Amino acid sequence: MLRLGRGLETTGRLNDEGVAQALQVMQRYFAIARAMHAEPFEVLATAAVRDARNGPEFVGLLQDRMPGVPIRILSGAEEADFAAAGVQCGIPDAVGVLADIGGGSLEVVRLERATRHQAQTLKLGVIRLSERARNDPDRARQIVEAELAAVPWLAAGQGADLFAVGGAWRALARMHIARARYPLSMVHHYTVARDEMREFTTLVAESSRRALERMAGVPRRRVDDLPFAAVVLRRVLRDTGARRVVFSANGLREGWYMHLLDAATRAQDPLIAAGHDYAARFSRDLALPPALIAWTDPLFPAETPMMRRLREAACWMSDIGSRDHPEYRPEQAFLRILRQPGIGLDHHARAFLGVTLAIRYEAEPDSGFLATARNLLSPADQRQTEILGHALRLAYTLSAGTTGLLRGTRLMTGRSLTLRLTEGSGVFEGESVTRRLQRLAAVLAVPADTELADTEQADTELVA
Repeated sequence: MLRLGRGLETTGRLNDEGVAQALQVMQRYFAIARAMHAEPFEVLATAAVRDARNGPEFVGLLQDRMPGVPIRILSGAEEADFAAAGVQCGIPDAVGVLADIGGGSLEVVRLERATRHQAQTLKLGVIRLSERARNDPDRARQIVEAELAAVPWLAAGQGADLFAVGGAWRALARMHIARARYPLSMVHHYTVARDEMREFTTLVAESSRRALERMAGVPRRRVDDLPFAAVVLRRVLRDTGARRVVFSANGLREGWYMHLLDAATRAQDPLIAAGHDYAARFSRDLALPPALIAWTDPLFPAETPMMRRLREAACWMSDIGSRDHPEYRPEQAFLRILRQPGIGLDHHARAFLGVTLAIRYEAEPDSGFLATARNLLSPADQRQTEILGHALRLAYTLSAGTTGLLRGTRLMTGRSLTLRLTEGSGVFEGESVTRRLQRLAAVLAVPADTELADTEQADTELVA
């Protein structure tokens, strides 16, 4: 934590100690980038460098140590745009207000499903605000209130979400995770209801330094920033009228990366893209997931768009345990999904997919290791994981993971769950098939049945 902007409010200059440390750190990043053959490699400077009198001088020192590396001093509008693009790369349907807090500035942007509308940069970064308020949280509230009053469009977030970006707010999220004993220690996509977060930020803003240090999950290096981060978050939450806060680990850096990608890649659904990525790395047959999606269609006649996305992702990820030891596949598959570092899965999706794939690999739904995820799912969601998990288990038993054998089978639903098997296709009603069909039917609360079809009949139905 370099704190380049410490003292900027009084001196108008970057902090000398921070500059010295920054030059050393950036020289190391330059060495790492060259060793990794990173391309492109670019340096982005934000509010402190933008506003300091010696900002250009600092950039010149950097250029001397990093010859040939582009160094961009972002405007407030550019900083806001990159932050918004970073959030939208993981949450493309984000609706509400993005707020990105740094040391020197706060950027706010109105988001509307892959579109960015109004944006504003304010001098409300945690370091700058503490200096403007002379380290007094009460005075800071007045400053924040006055500055946010000049951004009337914030009220457009009424009833939508507030997307919180920035290290100081991620620190608050970690504290809240520890305080709530939340089952996942992940800030990205961590979501807190409006009233609960207002109560928590009030507690943090009004606590002494000593009291803060005793709180669970407090990052020591940010203790001095926490009251001011809490003051800003509470006021932004009030002015937007947002129904909840969604914390994002994505921000400016990911937004910069998104601007390098082609339009087709940027337009991908991150959840489905994650499924494709897992299939490419682990699956034995990339033609099987689309076949599984079609094969499980009859089980979900009235699914929501979100459920459809989750089912598609589960089918794409359904072979991720193929290289694991058979005794450990259920838990390995579960943990691989629940704890993967990707940005495309929110906590609900992680839990849903993790439980589904554990059941696909023969875990019992009440297995102890699934408790963490099941706490994040509603009873209706849990039932859906069981239906899809047992269906995938049956599909792999029938097909041995091949599209050719799966093509000789078909599920039909109605008053019963009927499995149609094509004669001569290599599939038959063995003990494992019968047992797994009955288990799936039990979850659906209907009787199970099987019937045979000859090849001509099956081909006719397939064409139809």
